[in-house]
Amino acid sequence: MNGVLPSEAPATAADAALAMANSLDGAGGGISSRDFVDALEDAALAGQPMALFQLGLMYESGEGVQKDPVKAFGYFSQIADEHADALPRGVEADIVAQSFVKVGEYYRTGLPEAGIPKNEDYSNKLILHAASYFGDADAQYMVGQLYRDDEELGDNPLQSARWLNLAARKGHAAAQARLGNMLFNGQGVGADQVEGLMWLTVASRRSVGTPEAVWINELLNNAVSLATPEQRQQATLAADSLGSRFGGL
Repeated sequence: MNGVLPSEAPATAADAALAMANSLDGAGGGISSRDFVDALEDAALAGQPMALFQLGLMYESGEGVQKDPVKAFGYFSQIADEHADALPRGVEADIVAQSFVKVGEYYRTGLPEAGIPKNEDYSNKLILHAASYFGDADAQYMVGQLYRDDEELGDNPLQSARWLNLAARKGHAAAQARLGNMLFNGQGVGADQVEGLMWLTVASRRSVGTPEAVWINELLNNAVSLATPEQRQQATLAADSLGSRFGGL
């Protein structure tokens, strides 16, 4: 598998997996689907996290292979088990963090066919590890949501806002929208309509073309309808000047 990875490291686990898929598929005509899977499995047997992650995604979605959540769980859990102490930076760390999130999601619902019982406490532990040790934005967003639920980590708006803020500053549109809504409406935190509207505006720009765009724009439009013209102007200026730092346009 030497030479499969591009020289310029992709930014996220999904990007890295896609880059591996494109590289294995070849620039001229591609290879057979079976050869592609065989190449990934060879790389997975050698312990390459990127190959394990790609196979996990494929078996989870049923893309290119027969859908098999048990196999998907196995690949994701192998990454988490073998690379839990990977340095919290770089593409490999991103893949490991995302694998912790994936395994956590399986434990949240349970996977009886793999002998995995539903265990929300353990799910939270895995997601917290991805959020705190690896600083993964998806995991930080999930922790922020868990801190708004009495039956999860407890209804703690200040902790929720803290974790959402960490993810928001990494360009996570859903976290930006949730944080903005909390700030605009003063939901358990000090109200700041301008900052809240700024985050909602950045989130709306960031989410264009994604499934999250509908509910994010609903939150934005509701806030815009309640804001004063001056607040709207200040928030737009802030989004224009600061938004690019947080994944905005």
